[in-house]
Amino acid sequence: MPLVAMRDMLHHAYQNSYAVGAFDLVSLDFLEAVIGAAERCRAPVILSVAEPHFAHYDFELMMPAVEAAARRAEIPVAIQLDHGQSLESAIEAIRLGCNGLMLDATDLELPDNIRATAEVVEMAHACGIPVVGEVGYVAGKEGEGALQHPGETALTTPAEARVFVERTGVDFLAVSIGTVQGRLKGRPKLDFQRLKQIHKTVDIPLVIHGGSGLNEDQYRRLTAFGVAKINYFTALSDIAAETMRARVKSDRTGSFTDLKKGVKEAIGKEVERCLRLWGTAGRAAEVLARCRPCDPAELLVAYNMEGVAEEQASGVMLEARRVLGRIPGVREIFTGEALTREGSGYRFVWRVRFINQEAARAFQNHPRHQEFVRRRLQPQVGSHLATAYRAAPDLSIDRGTHLQVIAPTS
Repeated sequence: MPLVAMRDMLHHAYQNSYAVGAFDLVSLDFLEAVIGAAERCRAPVILSVAEPHFAHYDFELMMPAVEAAARRAEIPVAIQLDHGQSLESAIEAIRLGCNGLMLDATDLELPDNIRATAEVVEMAHACGIPVVGEVGYVAGKEGEGALQHPGETALTTPAEARVFVERTGVDFLAVSIGTVQGRLKGRPKLDFQRLKQIHKTVDIPLVIHGGSGLNEDQYRRLTAFGVAKINYFTALSDIAAETMRARVKSDRTGSFTDLKKGVKEAIGKEVERCLRLWGTAGRAAEVLARCRPCDPAELLVAYNMEGVAEEQASGVMLEARRVLGRIPGVREIFTGEALTREGSGYRFVWRVRFINQEAARAFQNHPRHQEFVRRRLQPQVGSHLATAYRAAPDLSIDRGTHLQVIAPTS
């Protein structure tokens, strides 16, 4: 099943009163465990990569594995950046393959949070990518959560939620109603009356951070009052650590791989429990029927440059990678020169890869692209061919869609 639009996935959950799990990943064990559990449950799932965890792994190296797992999965999958810290983080996450974003600007005063979030929303929506914003603050209490989310919890008010949603245009809203990031002694007391009021006020899918440690009745009431996504990590981390500690006790001379045995299975068991508890199990087929695929798109440009020295042509290609590669939604730019001067008649080629078709269309009208075309291409490019395509995974001709020519006409 394909990588699918996170907006469609969460609206289906919202309309049918269940919650999709967004499970933070810190290793391949977590990635494989989450996908395996979702496939066993026939449940849609969100693979979550949190910016505070980037200290533990290289984001750029991790993402190809996450995307490969999503695209070969047998259930609908979305990939989100969690707790993104800036516009730059959001742009980089899209470049690396995230098709959902969560901006965490809760350390700012509300007007500044609104301003920062609206800037990310404007960029992301141009690329067809949905955004989670957050009002209020879910603090950490113990362990890793306390280190990454310090300070005191600030509960979300319905009035702030309404203003925030109206002024930012976020697709989903993360709220603070009494959950905590990380471990908590005892069970948190959730303010369901507050959640009910927020739900009525904003009427968009809501998100809960700090999903560990709740009971079945609390989860049920969350989904009844508009929660469509639950972020979950601490319990998985603790289960993985407990499993490894038990292995150390039973095998004091074991290798690293010996001591890791059972970790993936333990994580997967907990993920499966959550998916069944939150009403996500068995939803894969109906979610897939409702979700648009997140198919990549590519722009292919073949061209000649007349009256231009070799170093000038190379300079144009280098500048194209540097300038156009920073446009949101662009994942990769390949520029090259024909191996021989014979054949098609085109000496130079670009291949621009986009996160999806919306990003390919937005690229055409982006000021940085238009200025580059006017300044660097129109004066020098002669004959050319430029066409954009979406992916055709089944190789049937009707899957290919010709988009508008982007390069300048001669």
